[in-house]
Amino acid sequence: MLVHLLKSKIHRATVTAASVDYEGSLTLDEDFIDAARLHPYERILCSNMANGARWETYVIKGVRGSGAVELNGAVAHLGKPGDRVTIMSFTEVEAAQAATHQPTVIILGDGNQIVNRRGI
Repeated sequence: MLVHLLKSKIHRATVTAASVDYEGSLTLDEDFIDAARLHPYERILCSNMANGARWETYVIKGVRGSGAVELNGAVAHLGKPGDRVTIMSFTEVEAAQAATHQPTVIILGDGNQIVNRRGI
């Protein structure tokens, strides 16, 4: 049996831009993609800590070192620059491995700087 578990989480990311006139996705600084062990075009679940909105989309690469967390397309209506969001990805593991599974978690602070890393 497979169990669906958290694979990666970027916690307390500050939205830096929101553009309705884009095809859709979430643009992330490439440093965040690497640190959270995400992949370009990977499916993600996002939640906005300011208004409770939740949505699924996919990751696209932003400029490395830019601190970019950009809401693109329709989801730009669900947040604005300055909002804090949590970005999550999930994986399936065999039930026998579920007890020892450790997700990768990065926590961002002021200016979207990585202030904590776990599970790396």
